[in-house]
Amino acid sequence: MLSTVARARLTIVLVGARNPSNIGAAARAMQDFGFSDLRIVNDFAAPFEAAQLEAKSAVAAQHVMQSARRYDTLAAAIADCTLILATTAIGERQLKQPILPLQQAAPLILAALSSRRIQPSPSAKDPGAPGPDPRTWAGDNLSGSPTEAKIALLFGSEKTGLTNDQLSHATLLTTIPMYAPEDARHLSMNLGQSVAVCLYELTRSGFESSVEIPPLHEAPATAEDRERLTQLLLDVLHATGYTRRFPANASEPLVRQLVQQLGTSHREAMTWMGVLRQILWRERSDTNI
Repeated sequence: MLSTVARARLTIVLVGARNPSNIGAAARAMQDFGFSDLRIVNDFAAPFEAAQLEAKSAVAAQHVMQSARRYDTLAAAIADCTLILATTAIGERQLKQPILPLQQAAPLILAALSSRRIQPSPSAKDPGAPGPDPRTWAGDNLSGSPTEAKIALLFGSEKTGLTNDQLSHATLLTTIPMYAPEDARHLSMNLGQSVAVCLYELTRSGFESSVEIPPLHEAPATAEDRERLTQLLLDVLHATGYTRRFPANASEPLVRQLVQQLGTSHREAMTWMGVLRQILWRERSDTNI
């Protein structure tokens, strides 16, 4: 389970994002998964300021946007980070760094956030590339005690993604596996969706302060419930003529076995009895006309 302290060490860095709605969507994804440190790298402030004013795409995440910071350069935005992961789509770009699918990169990020030592697996794209030592990522010392160092996850602009120069700042590259149609020229995902997918992968084993699904406590159906349902179903089969036309399918033992599957809880049994009573009432009313 990812702790609140660990989540506070992850910073999401949007590099060159131009659409305020996409920035807001990224903020909302951060709020939904319990992250709050958002940094925007842009050489002009208009998209960032518009995103702070725009509330539609950042529903319930205004505090993330209000506390977000803008930087003129990527180097300044990640200056306090020890591990920098950059997201990229696998296209025609020449990759000169190890790249891992998100499913393989996520455990490395989690280890760094918790300052645990873990050996990264070889890159699927470059099996011979040496893996970085996660101890340097997390700012881990020889005793293994955690530090307050930040871990950065970089996302590029909506149109071009991260440039080669921006990717060179990263310790490791990661990508979200996507379906590739035969005629696809370049695979990409919406910025807000990309942030949401990455954060979900980091938190799908659970995290502190998450909303728990309330357990459903239902009284099981009793033998009396099932017997009443059995007799009512037999009455319906008889009233509709089914017993006469298909006697082999309407024997009491067979109907009783079918009822075992209908009402596993008291509520379900009562619902089925209500339905059958309505059918029986309608059948008898039509017969008396």
